[in-house]
Amino acid sequence: MNAVLTLIAAPASPLDDDVAHAARAALEGLGAEVARPDWLAPAAACDLAFSGLAPEQADAAVRRALGATPVDVVAQGLENRRKRLLVADMESTIIRQEMLDELGDFVGMKERIAAITARAMNGEVDFKGALRERVALLKGLPVGVLDEVWRRAELMPGAKALVATMRANGAYCVLVSGGFRCFTGRVRSWVGFDEDQGNDLEVADGALTGRPTEPILDRDSKLQALVGYAAARHVPMAGTLAVGDGANDLPMLLAAGLGVAYHAKPSVAAEARARVDHGDLTALLYAQGYRSADIVEA
Repeated sequence: MNAVLTLIAAPASPLDDDVAHAARAALEGLGAEVARPDWLAPAAACDLAFSGLAPEQADAAVRRALGATPVDVVAQGLENRRKRLLVADMESTIIRQEMLDELGDFVGMKERIAAITARAMNGEVDFKGALRERVALLKGLPVGVLDEVWRRAELMPGAKALVATMRANGAYCVLVSGGFRCFTGRVRSWVGFDEDQGNDLEVADGALTGRPTEPILDRDSKLQALVGYAAARHVPMAGTLAVGDGANDLPMLLAAGLGVAYHAKPSVAAEARARVDHGDLTALLYAQGYRSADIVEA
């Protein structure tokens, strides 16, 4: 067997043998040789090793067979399955919030800023221009508000387990965000990432000036970070994992050995080679073949 398809349940919808058998039948229906289900976690995740079929064909066949069943499907080659580098987006990926939208709440413009954010994350407008436009609306906001907004941050389920488990198995984990370093540094410490990158907000006389510090970290910067960290740590691209939800994440998702669109915007989910629509961030561990007993609960 040279490939594997992983089925991962939504937290509130246990995975059962019927789903695994339906997925296996779909693969066999296309002429693949398929192993018996290997349960990585009871009722939560199982592997179907297979050969004789391209991963993208396997993915499409199983998704079609399962229809609306709330199960995530990740098909990939078995070689380099365990990744040695993780590059993760922050907002709506590692934390639930878009922090710039939350800052907008303090100037009565949350809905306006959130609408621009949504368009930028779906790739409808230029990311740099959208960032400058949103930050301009915050001009004059006291810098102390950044601490107030931080208290709203919530981790995505599975975030700590993802990073702790990968680091315990020798991977290097980096947070790379188009958001701001006043938040990425705190999330790095909270979750346990090795490094973080982000943008900076310009401050003068204790208030935001309404300008981000140039140059702005954007989609190209995220791709460069993935490639740069892989080169610096002598990790082949096949050994990298990237995860994000927005259009500015897409280049790094397409370049990584495993690039996962996580509860992503429609345009991103449509183009990414792997996606998680139902599960939490432990889905990325199951996709790498980790078993429930391997997961480090940080």
